[in-house]
Amino acid sequence: MSNAFHLAFPVTDLDTTRRFYEQVLGCERGRESEHWVDFNFHGHQITAHLVDQMPQVPTNHVDGKQVPVQHFGLILEWDDWEVLAARLRDQAVTFIIEPTVRFAGKTGEQGTCFLLDPAGNALEFKAFRRPGEVFARGGGHG
Repeated sequence: MSNAFHLAFPVTDLDTTRRFYEQVLGCERGRESEHWVDFNFHGHQITAHLVDQMPQVPTNHVDGKQVPVQHFGLILEWDDWEVLAARLRDQAVTFIIEPTVRFAGKTGEQGTCFLLDPAGNALEFKAFRRPGEVFARGGGHG
């Protein structure tokens, strides 16, 4: 498990958080206490910490959409992104930004979608048409 990242984030209800990350996103639950829970987020450790209220999250105008500045997610293989997007649609997930392709035919062409977890944390799932262009200049902001 080299180069895995760890991310801690606030939530207001651990039960709904467990259901969302396990049942909707397919994450395996790890260690937990009455105030936090770990999840295996495709090999990365994310930890939901219980808070009384969520902070206000600002947005930026990116590619014609209001994108939550504070967000996290995964860069998937293209086919895996399409499968996840279909799975999320099948589960009637409400998207902030529906699954869409950005920068079509340009450097950095990517499929992306944004959604909120039950506490209001923004998640982005994306895939690059050409994986070697994740950090390439020219297509636009990721």
